[in-house]
This record gives sequence, C-alpha cells and structure tokens, in this order.
Amino acid sequence: MQLILSSLFLQAASGAAGAGGSMTPVFMMVGMFIVMYFFMIRPQAKKAKDQKKFADSMNVGEQIVTTAGIHGRINKSNDDGTLQIEISRSTFMTIDRSAVSMEMTNAYRKKVDTAAGVSTAVTAAK
Repeated sequence: MQLILSSLFLQAASGAAGAGGSMTPVFMMVGMFIVMYFFMIRPQAKKAKDQKKFADSMNVGEQIVTTAGIHGRINKSNDDGTLQIEISRSTFMTIDRSAVSMEMTNAYRKKVDTAAGVSTAVTAAK
C-alpha cells in the first residue's frame, strides 16, 4: 500500500514539474494550422474566387474549353446559369458555367494568339 502511495506522489511531483512544458504541443498544433492555412487553404480559396469571377465574365461568342476538354464557342447564355455552346457547325451542347476551365481556356487563347502572331500580355487578376 505504501509503495502505491509513494509512486502516486512521485507521479504527481513529476507532473507538476513538467506542467510548464505542456503548452509546447498546443503551440505546435497552432503553428501547423497557420502554416496549413497560408500554404493550402488560402490559395485554394483565392483560386475558387478567380474561377467564379471568370465564369461570371464569359460572354456570347467567346471560345472556351470545358474541364472535360471540349472546345466550343458560347452561343447563348441561359438564365439558369447554363451556357449553350456550339462545338461544331449546328451542333450545340448545354453546359453549366462552372464546367468551363479557366486555366485550359486561357492556355488555348494564348496558343491561338501566338499562332496568329498577336502579341498580347496576359495579366493575372489580382
């Protein structure tokens, strides 16, 4: 019995002495969350905001590329958030605005401009 009590006192004493160091894991977790926020969450939110802005700014007559890789020209913008695109002569598809890839469309436009000899500076929206 006395052995059990003495081991409990020793554990309590060592716990009290190490109590000052118990905040270190909390700071490590907070630090990891901050790093994760600035390197993962914030850039992804910015990218989603830019994609939404791009999807809202599309007009009739623009050449686009969907996330599935379908190339087409916007024929009509519907009220329900969809686009009617012409993928070949008299062949139309209805797609959602969010299905248009900003990166693929910009890359396609840059490729067409370089092939045509047009030198335009593409600036990123900030």
